[in-house]
This record gives sequence, C-alpha cells and structure tokens, in this order.
Amino acid sequence: QVQLVESGGGLVQAGGSLRLSCAASGLTFSTYAMGWFRQAPGKEREFVAAINWSGLTTNYADSVKGRFTISRDNAKTTVYLQMNSLKPEDTAVYYCAAGPNWSSYNYWGQGTQVTVSS
Repeated sequence: QVQLVESGGGLVQAGGSLRLSCAASGLTFSTYAMGWFRQAPGKEREFVAAINWSGLTTNYADSVKGRFTISRDNAKTTVYLQMNSLKPEDTAVYYCAAGPNWSSYNYWGQGTQVTVSS
C-alpha cells in the first residue's frame, strides 16, 4: 500500500531552519505531483508548497515564498521542504501529500510537528 512518511520536524527558534523529508513507497513516485500542507491548532489545513512530477515546476503559498523551498529526488522517492527564516506563525503539523496534479491529492502522510519559538 502507499505510504508517505514525514520526518525532520522539531522545535526551533525564530529565524532558524528545518528540513522536512517525506519518504514515499508503494506508488510510482516519479509520476506524482507532491505537496506540503500544514495545520495549526484551531485552524484549517492550508497549502504550503507543491512540486510537479519532474521537479521543474514549483508553487508556494504567499506566506512562505522566499523562505521555503520544495524539492524532490525521484531516485530516492523523497520530497523535501527546506524551511528558512522560520517564524512562530509557521508552527503547525506539516503533512506531505501525493496526487496526479496540484489540484488533487490521493495520499497523505501522518504529519510531523514543527514548533517555532519566539
């Protein structure tokens, strides 16, 4: 079955960096668009970033543009989210997702907690 396993979350001070990873299995990874989403306490899940199957096209939420970078390694079936200049408002559970395109995601990971202290 399809599995998406996130890792790399943790506690970091404002201004710091973290790199999230999402290891995928059970699917033809190189044919899927991949996305990162996040959900803060009491808030709805929101889009963070997405990358197309080849890695040549990316898309970001305005709130993270210039600070976060999404990338993928199809040989390792892994997608990454490099997060720099972190802010307390970036605190959330971060989820990766896989789908046929940026508008539709079939599979979701279990999430990894990111906490940014002020």
